[in-house]
Amino acid sequence: MSRRPVNPARRLADGGSIPFVGSAHSKSRSSPLLSVILLAVGAVLLIGYLYSGSGKTAIEKEALSKVEGKVEGVVSCTLEVQRALPVLKKAYGDSMLKVLHVGPETCSVVSKLLKEEDTEAWGVEPYDLDDADANCRSLVRKGIVRVADIKFPLPYRAKSFSLVIVSDAVDYLSPKYLNRTLPELARVSVDGVVIFAGYPGQHRAKVSELSKFGRPAKLRSSTWWIRYFLQNSLEENEVAAKKFDQASVKRSYKPACQVFHLKSYH
Repeated sequence: MSRRPVNPARRLADGGSIPFVGSAHSKSRSSPLLSVILLAVGAVLLIGYLYSGSGKTAIEKEALSKVEGKVEGVVSCTLEVQRALPVLKKAYGDSMLKVLHVGPETCSVVSKLLKEEDTEAWGVEPYDLDDADANCRSLVRKGIVRVADIKFPLPYRAKSFSLVIVSDAVDYLSPKYLNRTLPELARVSVDGVVIFAGYPGQHRAKVSELSKFGRPAKLRSSTWWIRYFLQNSLEENEVAAKKFDQASVKRSYKPACQVFHLKSYH
C-alpha cells in the first residue's frame, strides 16, 4: 500500500501535538477548574501562535511584493516610454505624428500611440512573440508591428518616420551591433531618435529571459553613451532635449530610465 504524508493540521486536531490538551483530559476528574484553566491557556497560546505566524507571512509577502514591484518598474523602459508620452508630445510636437517604436513589448506602445489623435504608429519587436495577445497578433497581421532582428538593416526606407523611439533594446547589444543598429535607427527617422536605456545597477536579465534576449543587459553610464555617440558621429538633438527637460519639470515627471535625444541623418 502507498503511504500518503500525514497532514500536520490533522495531527493538531487529534490533540497529539498540543500537550496542554492532553494534560487537561488526564486531570479532568481530579480538578475540573484546573482543566478549564489549562484549556483556556492552551487556546490563547494556540491563537497567538497562529496569529503571529500569519502576520509574519503577510509581512513577508508585502516585502516581497514591494521588491518585485520595484524590480518590475525598473526593468521595463518600455513602460517608461508610455509614461513619458505626454512629455514627448510637448517636446516633439508634430514629430509625434508618425512614430516608430523599437523594443520588446512594442505592441503595448503602438496601441497607446494609435489612441492618440492624428498619430500613426508602427513597431519593431526584436524578439519572438510566442506569448502575444490577440491585439498584438492583429497588429502583426496588419503589418503595423514587425518582428525583426535589429542587428541587421531595418525593413524600412530612409526617413520613413518622423520620430523613432527605442526602449529596452540597445541595452542588450554589444558595441559591435550597436555600430550597425543606431545608424539604422537614425537612417529611417526624419526628426530624430529617442533612446530609453537603463541605469547601471538597476536590473539584469532574468535567467528565464536569456533565451529570449541572448545575453544579460549591459547597462552603461550616461558618460559611456555620450562618448559612444560622439565617436560614431551621432549628434545630440539639443533643442528637443531642452524641451523634454522643460516639459518634465512642468509635469513633475522624473524618468526612471536614461533618455537620450539624437538627431537623424540628413
